[in-house]
Amino acid sequence: QAQLAESGGGSVKPGDSLKLSCEVAPGTYDAYVMGWFRQAPGKEREFVAAITWGGGSAEYGESVKDRFGISRDNTKEAVHLQMVHLRPEDTAVYYCAARRTYSISRSRQDYDYWGKGTLVTVSS
Repeated sequence: QAQLAESGGGSVKPGDSLKLSCEVAPGTYDAYVMGWFRQAPGKEREFVAAITWGGGSAEYGESVKDRFGISRDNTKEAVHLQMVHLRPEDTAVYYCAARRTYSISRSRQDYDYWGKGTLVTVSS
């Protein structure tokens, strides 16, 4: 069973950048599509980005596609989310997720494992 641990959240000002990381337990990394979701207070958990096991394909949510970048580091068994030009509406708990297939999905129901989340707050 995959174990996921997010890090890198914090409080920043609008326009700032932040990089989130998700470490995956050894031995379970290569078989998964890795994704990031976020959940703001009072809202449903929404798709942010996902990347295939080889890193050759990635998808982004509409509200972040020009500002966020997802990548994975196979040597360190980690996936990262680089966020730039952050906005107050990006404030949310960000969750790392893993899917035991090779195809990307934007639906949270299709992901098998979840981290506990890391809080990102964007405020002036």
